[in-house]
Amino acid sequence: MDIYQIIGFIGMLFIVYAYFLLQIKKYTITSFSYQVLNLVGAILLLISLFVHFNLGSFIIEVFWIIITLYGMYKNLKEIKNEKST
Repeated sequence: MDIYQIIGFIGMLFIVYAYFLLQIKKYTITSFSYQVLNLVGAILLLISLFVHFNLGSFIIEVFWIIITLYGMYKNLKEIKNEKST
């Protein structure tokens, strides 16, 4: 197993762990920690895909990152709006 496979494996663990924590209600969909685990996991998987390329996996990870960043932005914007009212 090379370093990129290990990086991808760790990324997969981050995403699965985040999903597990969501299912057992330790996190909510808007939890910053949940979103960070998802984002880091997707980035690590993307790094591994630069070496062990798979188009389908690459595309889904890019979308995973974009959607997670959007969710983080939306949540931060809502928190800012709540503080200003």
